[in-house]
Amino acid sequence: MPCIDPLLQAIDEAGEGVLATVVKVQGSAYRRPGARMLIPKVGSPSGTVSGGCLENEVARKAWWLSEQGPKVVAYSTAADEDDPLDEASLSFGLGCNGTVFVLMERVQDQQSLVLRTLRDTGQPRALATVIASDGPLAVGARRVLNETDWAWPSLNDQVHQGLVSVLEQGKSALRRYRGEWGEVEVFLEYLAPARRLVVFGAGHDVQPLVSMASLLGWKVTVVDGRSHFARAERFPQAEQVVCAHPREPLPPCVVLDGAAVAIMTHSLTQDFHWLQAALASKAAYIGQLGPRDRTERLLADMHATPALERLHYPMGLDLGGDTPESVAMAILAEITAAFNGRQGGPLKARQQGIHDVEPSVLHPSS
Repeated sequence: MPCIDPLLQAIDEAGEGVLATVVKVQGSAYRRPGARMLIPKVGSPSGTVSGGCLENEVARKAWWLSEQGPKVVAYSTAADEDDPLDEASLSFGLGCNGTVFVLMERVQDQQSLVLRTLRDTGQPRALATVIASDGPLAVGARRVLNETDWAWPSLNDQVHQGLVSVLEQGKSALRRYRGEWGEVEVFLEYLAPARRLVVFGAGHDVQPLVSMASLLGWKVTVVDGRSHFARAERFPQAEQVVCAHPREPLPPCVVLDGAAVAIMTHSLTQDFHWLQAALASKAAYIGQLGPRDRTERLLADMHATPALERLHYPMGLDLGGDTPESVAMAILAEITAAFNGRQGGPLKARQQGIHDVEPSVLHPSS
């Protein structure tokens, strides 16, 4: 998901604002459901809902469109749009052959509270938002897991099951529910915490890696046993820089479970210790810098080597280049592919579409 810290900061600074959220995509689109943009009453917008094609139009009309309450607007990027989807549809003729549905709403306490809880706890959340309704339930109505705010027990139960499924699969979904409430379409949004990267090593080649990961909105921790390297002023974009002795347990502030771990100390002693700790953890990705035979020598000296399926060595995609910046790009590309369940090959070789498509499935009331 997009990094929420800048968005929350913008909400705090704006006071009043319109939050524009991509809730559905048909065809090709640059941003996916969950992308957000804040349009403050005074000041410049924050965030994006497209590749730059729609932002000016969204910012120009956001306050007017949300004046009577939350509203979903469809933006078509097809080359020729002779038949608009509805009176709120806007055609841009960009040739991308996609339609982006954007929910415009004034900033509310509930939505910012959910985002703040996600940021503060670091735990994933699931949020249900009504994006279409032909009955009494209003567009923009929300609920989170374990709430039963809506008046129909059957609808509450079905949405609850949908939210549980979204959390289990780690993937947003669209669902339509039909019953005594009419028919509603609900965006079941998976809100993931910021991705975390733990880098063991604080040499010069780590600096561009930390900078690039920070640009992606990741939370980065740098760990090194050498105090002259592990200094916060060398890594201003890192969330924390920790000096830890390689023969002692990791301090509690360094959490490997669920994180991407990159080991690049250039020290056999440190690499051995930190690689062993990473393999014993529940890290989502483990990468070891250096030649293949060097890593295999490290593994041969370990008594047990679990989680080898998560170990990538040599770390990074085969992009060529040997500068610290190009190595950092290759490492981040492989980690991103691993997080997204992709192989990291060229898109022209991909047989499926660029993005996975989640259909809107109808669930009639039983």
